Amino acid sequence: MPCDKEFEQFLQHHLEIIEPLNREAALAWWDAALTGAEEHLNRSAELSARLWKIYSEPKDYQRILRMSDDPPSDPLLARQLKLLLNAYQGGQFPPDVIDRIVNIEKEIEAEYDNFRAPLRGKPVTDNHIADILRSSNDVALRKDAWEASKLIAPRVVDRIQELIRLRNREAQRLGYADFYSMSLHLSELDEEGLFAILEDLHRQTEPLWRRYKSDLDDQLAARFGTTSDHIYPWHYSDPFFQEAPPDDLALYQLFSSANLVELASQFYTEIGLPVDDILARSDLYEKSGKSQHAFCTDIDRNGDVRILCNLRPDARWMTTILHELGHAVYDKYNDPQLPYLLREPAHTLFTEAIAELMGRLSMNRDWLERYLGLDEQQAISIGRTTDRALGSHLLVFTRWCLVMIHFEREMYRQPDQDLNRLWWDLVEKYQDIRKPEGRSEPDWAAKIHLAQVPVYYQNYLLGEMVASQLHHYIVSQVIADEGEKALVNSPKVGRTLQERVFKLGATHPWDETLKLATGEPLKAEYFVTQMGVEVG
Repeated sequence: MPCDKEFEQFLQHHLEIIEPLNREAALAWWDAALTGAEEHLNRSAELSARLWKIYSEPKDYQRILRMSDDPPSDPLLARQLKLLLNAYQGGQFPPDVIDRIVNIEKEIEAEYDNFRAPLRGKPVTDNHIADILRSSNDVALRKDAWEASKLIAPRVVDRIQELIRLRNREAQRLGYADFYSMSLHLSELDEEGLFAILEDLHRQTEPLWRRYKSDLDDQLAARFGTTSDHIYPWHYSDPFFQEAPPDDLALYQLFSSANLVELASQFYTEIGLPVDDILARSDLYEKSGKSQHAFCTDIDRNGDVRILCNLRPDARWMTTILHELGHAVYDKYNDPQLPYLLREPAHTLFTEAIAELMGRLSMNRDWLERYLGLDEQQAISIGRTTDRALGSHLLVFTRWCLVMIHFEREMYRQPDQDLNRLWWDLVEKYQDIRKPEGRSEPDWAAKIHLAQVPVYYQNYLLGEMVASQLHHYIVSQVIADEGEKALVNSPKVGRTLQERVFKLGATHPWDETLKLATGEPLKAEYFVTQMGVEVG
């Protein structure tokens, strides 16, 4: 008979332990990211290990496994049981291995948080590197900056490779081919289906990519006084070519005197999702020892939502704060009546979708006109570049994701191969970037995700696809009577996202949530159309 009562008892005991521990761990991680201080990193690692060991308990796992044979009749209980089963199955690592993995991750995090690229004898921030690659015409300086940005890699590569071996060994002990396959399965993603999507996107974007990349290299050759067959990684506008260079620097510089926080606050308020309380708890500007990246964290699933940024007044950080607040409103505006385990996004890819939907608006003509107060002539002028900027962004980011996702899968499949060579083979294949002659450095290890957020990058790309589908639904079904301009200021937008996405929490798998939200399964056509690719 269904195990409703037994599972309810197990769940109550489980939540009494993990709710306060999750909150404590989240706060410790926040402090570690803000300071890079050893005491906070140690505390964060200690709490992460303690949490993981709860899910590594074999007796509890066997009990969950037995209950899953005859799951609860109540659908909310059944969903919580499924999520716990996945968590316990993925957590079945020995305590000493957990300690080792968490300690290595802590060491690596400290390296990334405290690393400042040594450029010509002076430590500089990621923002400084980005400024050089975006605007400098000094090729020697650009090359030095690009190479300096990679110098974190030799400092962490051996520890990343140890992580790979440990993760793989335990995943294989649990019956999986490798850690990559295990992670996809336990996050309710089908590996074969995922890579079919990737191949389809590769095929559909290839003609447009060839034209775009050829034109871009010709432009860069003219800018730097060389030929297109002598364009190297440092000629592009960021260290990994994961962002499209701005077609028009005027668009990028629109934010040079803007208050990004006020603009973001005004926008979210107008669409009915105020964020001032989130911003008040957040940490938004550069400081020594602080993580140079950006993220959102939900501390307690009860309203304490925060973002971390390193803001500067430019388009990149405008996009980023809109993006991170997209994560934040998903967490803030969930249904507080949902059970604790379901009071989170339907899937990581779904919260990425909301973040990407919002982040894209920094390249939206109507958004720029409304929130920057552009006059009609300025808006018309900017409008000529915004659609192209969005299409270029999606195209470049897709090709970058193809590199990351394929690399990570092959890295776990064959961790003893020449990963440096594999990295550049994939960069050349998908991004058409020429490897510098004679270079054989672990440049892949400069990307923090491969160490600290394993098997994550597919969520960004699937999230972009879901974002395009949500965009299509809102424009065609929700604000059709108001016109597309309403996307940037109508309370209907926030209300629709709350009712059709946020309040569902994790009550359904992500693909079911998407059908409930848009009335359709995942379709690539909305995404590739926004790139300017003809579907077929």
